[in-house]
Amino acid sequence: INMSGLNKVLLIGFLGRDPDIKFLSDGSQIANFSLATTEKRKGKDDITEWHNVVAFGRLAEICGEYLQKGYLVYIEGKIHTQNWEDKEGNKRQRVQVLAQRMQILRGGQKDMNGHSGEDHEDSPDEQVPFY
Repeated sequence: INMSGLNKVLLIGFLGRDPDIKFLSDGSQIANFSLATTEKRKGKDDITEWHNVVAFGRLAEICGEYLQKGYLVYIEGKIHTQNWEDKEGNKRQRVQVLAQRMQILRGGQKDMNGHSGEDHEDSPDEQVPFY
């Protein structure tokens, strides 16, 4: 088998903040939010990891409309490392999860109105820009 690689991330965690929605020059949306995953360890302190999640297009719109801080969600996506130079010329780097699917597992009032457990997927033919 000739395998060139696999970049797949599956996360279940709680939103640390409401999604931050921005608009790209073509009018499409981008959603940024943090997701906390916690590993419970018997007899030891729990370990919490924070993940930067980015969604594009229709999935970003859905995230902006339905997700809120504290919601428990399933995210499926891939890892992307963003590199840039800051104003002072220093090289910077940020690891992000580019979301391709999202499912609300538990939330507040919004998902009590029939939206609980909805499965949302980015259209495979949508081109996902790196942000």
